[in-house]
Amino acid sequence: MKFDLLTTDINSKARAGEITTDHGKIETPIFMPVGTIATVKGVHQRELKEEINPDIILGNTYHLYLRPQTDILRKAGGIHKFMNWDRNILTDSGGYQVYSLSANRKIKEEGVKFKSHIDGSYHFFTPENVMEIQRTIGADIIMAFDECTPYPCDYRYAKRSMHMTHRWLDRCIKHFEKTPPLYGYEQTLFPIVQGSTYKDLRKQSAEYIANAGAAGNAIGGLSVGEPAEEMYAMTEVVTEILPEEKPRYLMGVGTPINILENIALGVDMFDCVMPTRNGRNGMLFTAHGTINIKNKKWEDDFSPLDEMGITWVDTEYSKAYVRHLFTVNEMLGRQIATIHNLGFYLWLVREARNHILAGDFRTWKDKMVKQMDKRL
Repeated sequence: MKFDLLTTDINSKARAGEITTDHGKIETPIFMPVGTIATVKGVHQRELKEEINPDIILGNTYHLYLRPQTDILRKAGGIHKFMNWDRNILTDSGGYQVYSLSANRKIKEEGVKFKSHIDGSYHFFTPENVMEIQRTIGADIIMAFDECTPYPCDYRYAKRSMHMTHRWLDRCIKHFEKTPPLYGYEQTLFPIVQGSTYKDLRKQSAEYIANAGAAGNAIGGLSVGEPAEEMYAMTEVVTEILPEEKPRYLMGVGTPINILENIALGVDMFDCVMPTRNGRNGMLFTAHGTINIKNKKWEDDFSPLDEMGITWVDTEYSKAYVRHLFTVNEMLGRQIATIHNLGFYLWLVREARNHILAGDFRTWKDKMVKQMDKRL
């Protein structure tokens, strides 16, 4: 993997860059649609490519390990062939899912014993076997196994957990280096900064992760319920330390406003279930604010879903029609909302990139944040 930093905004830390892997170029800043179980929910690969057009999508180790299981993915020739996606894929290591299974898991130094949410069967993840699982899945960028701490989190727990994440990282790197890729293309390992919302721990973790010398780095343990101001403060502490010449990935973030504010702090990569999950619940993100399409006020609004027309669904369907689809619980409504939201998120990060390259990102960002912070 290669990263070229093209420019940094003069009035913020926003950056425009380019990541190159064996599956092609990723222009940064980038938003990665979440394809947890080898599918971006409700979206055909053709629509994903032609309408939403991301350079990279995300899959999840925990979910793919349970279903369809790694032997199926190996037989298919890896996740790209299995799901017919010829661009980049990143897999999250499952640390976040383990965190969210708090009632059904036990964390020890060796690894994590957890109970499947599907059938109650027991499984054990270690830094070593998570590297093997991700090798078998076959993503271009894979994540180190970490523990994502909850919010709020006791300082002593956060510190203990962070040090364990660092020890797990050392084991991940060691095992990754002796496990060859399976499908004839390179895979790249990103470590993850932890430390909850404690500035000294975040600083310590960022230094440890920077010293690991990986080709890219991630920031985890944010967007887990903390106020946005705390998220920004922690991101700023970390981006001050992580090397400039390597991409920075802020995991699980967030709203369109969160994304722009974190781009301004020097983050290059994002993922979040919000555009898809909220879309399925009738929330549409636009450049002028959010729309709850289920509200009665849209009942006889025959204007296009979004006059900006970023994706074909925006001008093909009216607000009244999409509201009707949600009212009658027709799955097409959820599909339309998903395509719209993902298209908007990708438009937003690409616009951000254009403004970084043009040198007026800060002005544009401030205007957009104000504009989008409205309920329509």
